[in-house]
Amino acid sequence: MQEKSAGVQMYNLVKDLFPICRSITGDGVRQTLKIISQHLPALKIHEIPTGQRCFDWVIPQEWNIKDAYVKNESGEKIIDFHESNLHIVNYSIPVDKDLDLKELDQHLHSLPQQPDAIPYVTSYFDPSWGFCITENKRNQLKDGIYSVKVDSSIEDGSLSYADLFIKGESEKEILISTYTCHPSMANNELSGPVLATFLAKWILSQKNRRYSYRIIFVPETIGAIAYLSYHMDEMKKKTVAGFVLTCVGDDRSYSYMPSRKGGTLADQAALHVLANKISDFESYSFLNRGSDERQYCAPGVDLPVCSIMRTKYGEFPEYHTSYDDLTLVSPEGFQGSFDIHTDLIRVLEANYKYVTTVFGEPQLGKRNLRQAGGAGKGLSANYQLISNFLAYADGDSSLIDIADALGVYALDLLPVIDQLKAQNLIKLVDELE
Repeated sequence: MQEKSAGVQMYNLVKDLFPICRSITGDGVRQTLKIISQHLPALKIHEIPTGQRCFDWVIPQEWNIKDAYVKNESGEKIIDFHESNLHIVNYSIPVDKDLDLKELDQHLHSLPQQPDAIPYVTSYFDPSWGFCITENKRNQLKDGIYSVKVDSSIEDGSLSYADLFIKGESEKEILISTYTCHPSMANNELSGPVLATFLAKWILSQKNRRYSYRIIFVPETIGAIAYLSYHMDEMKKKTVAGFVLTCVGDDRSYSYMPSRKGGTLADQAALHVLANKISDFESYSFLNRGSDERQYCAPGVDLPVCSIMRTKYGEFPEYHTSYDDLTLVSPEGFQGSFDIHTDLIRVLEANYKYVTTVFGEPQLGKRNLRQAGGAGKGLSANYQLISNFLAYADGDSSLIDIADALGVYALDLLPVIDQLKAQNLIKLVDELE
């Protein structure tokens, strides 16, 4: 995979996945995971049965839908699930009845402030039914009798999720989590799984991996909680940093959502990459949380998990509406997110602690690290950078710590590190332990 073509490939995968009607359970999730597994053959798909208790939650019955519509007295379908799967309230119970406009209207949802948008509405844990419609179309409905059909099923089944483990030199892990549970919305739903897929492919292509990687595709909230109920103890021991991937496909801005306490390695790395790669980004409070950072950072779980997004969920006008379509995301938007997250991983992989091997300031001249072209011809261009790096290589400061202190990008210090290692002037703290 060419890194600079990743954005185009990601956008093409979004187009393939966009028509599928997903929910927190059901065949739409399985179909989505099956398509993703074509890119990641080692991906393992799991099922958790209905009724399984997961901490304070219980796996619900499985929901699937074949058709849903509303017909007027002339037999015309004025609302049709097959035109947009957002037309049906997600998890609607089966219905087959005639009713007048007054009763029908009690089951309709629209957005007066966005009169041409179809809203996204769910009813996961409150058995009911409903349709979503544009405000303009709702205002055009006339008195009369309407035929309503919801050909759905809610019955014992299972919740589907998938994970992929990529082994590194260490058992310590970096977590990448995303969700596969919303119907046809490109940025809020599909951008995360698609970025996770191509990040996984990129990680697999790297020859030397310091860390192992746990990459999971779960239904939002209930799926993350269920996954933690099976794996929390192991994850608490192994996870050094984690990231929730969501809303990463538009090309408007960048956003940062911290972990609950902040200051974790994940937070430090995310802020360092953003500060050095993006001229302006929005930093939010954990009080503005809304995705699965809620679960991973919950008291008692306390995993070091944060998020780098493009425009944050809830902050773009198309959020949770039919406007979140293939025009909202772009290859350029995906490429930007891909580049940021591959840099994030590179920084974490290189984030060792270094210590000098000599006491005091080393003599750089005799090692050809000071002068550019012999005596009297000036200092080498990176002499000051080399000297400053050595001044902070105290065995307690990591690469990110040193880079932040020097006001430079961590990845720009890698050539300096190679020079100093070649002269045996620094060692990794890990090598000394």
